[in-house]
Amino acid sequence: MSGEENKATLLELGAVEPLTKLLNHEDKIVRRNATMIFGILASNNDVKKLLRELDVMNSVIAQLAAEEEVVIHEFASLCLANMSAEYTSKVQIFEQGGLEPLIRLLSSPDPDVKKNSIECIYNLVQDFQCRATLQELNAIPPILDLLKSEYPIIQLLALKTLGVITNDKECRAMLRDSQGVDHLIKILETKELSDLHIEALSVLANCLEDMDTMVMIQQTGDLKKLLSFAENSTIPDIQKNAARAITKAAYDPENRKLFHEQEVEKCLVTLLGSENDGTKIAASQAISAMCENSGSKEFFNNQGKQIGKGHFEKWKRPFLGCHILVHMEVCKVTFYLSFSVGIPQLIQLLKSDNEEVREASALALANLTTCNPANAK
Repeated sequence: MSGEENKATLLELGAVEPLTKLLNHEDKIVRRNATMIFGILASNNDVKKLLRELDVMNSVIAQLAAEEEVVIHEFASLCLANMSAEYTSKVQIFEQGGLEPLIRLLSSPDPDVKKNSIECIYNLVQDFQCRATLQELNAIPPILDLLKSEYPIIQLLALKTLGVITNDKECRAMLRDSQGVDHLIKILETKELSDLHIEALSVLANCLEDMDTMVMIQQTGDLKKLLSFAENSTIPDIQKNAARAITKAAYDPENRKLFHEQEVEKCLVTLLGSENDGTKIAASQAISAMCENSGSKEFFNNQGKQIGKGHFEKWKRPFLGCHILVHMEVCKVTFYLSFSVGIPQLIQLLKSDNEEVREASALALANLTTCNPANAK
């Protein structure tokens, strides 16, 4: 029955509606088999649509009761994970009290139950109301426990869920109070978990927006570890996301001060020399944000010639070079080669056939001449 054709056949034969009645059957074996069938059937889009119309969500959620067998938990949670991929079903699951038993099942001894439950929760928390309820149900500790799982898919889904919910200030505070940052740093320090590093860094990026978290990780030495990790990584996406994390956090003046004390500027100069275009641009954005701090601005001004000589030749691709110059000149950082070599090149790029290139070069020239009137000559 796992084949799509078989699922479609059962649907055509009208088997789905009578099967729904068996979810509430008094015989546990009948109820178990019906739940198993729906766990598999619910991956079919047409079946999902019919199940929504038949309003069976309450019956499926009932199978998550603590007294039910693990196999019933497995297939009921699988059914909900499949159903929760669509908005209407998410609303039904939430409104009919599905979130609380799903959180409880995160502590199930069965890895399939854990995987299905966290997948469903991940889909549900895309909605703000679900995230607020998640806080009330103290869900962060059991989600953090999933990071210790021996199954990478469970760890990944837990990180993706944390990545969504830590967009909310209250969830960031809860994660901090639950020692969540320690869990994330340990993942980054474990080479065998390199497939999880990007997602872990994404969660940390959200956490860095919280001033109390920034103070805490500076005091514990974790901030220096994080910057060292970003600087020494050979994976472009990790470096790019690290630079973006710095940018987000650096919009707060107190965070900029803490970053400066940890010499974040040296890390950003290293990232600026990356071979990856996305990393260069992300680093330039972080430098732009950090230059709101007078100490950082002074550092970049003092290092201007070296940075320019070291990296300008790597910025020859028109859009990339313009994009980086936009961010550098916005913060009035003087780059020797961007003046002596960059301006003539930028003027030529105003004639480009590429609209993006023309727009970026015009903005870069505007910033160059606004920040330094001598360049207009």
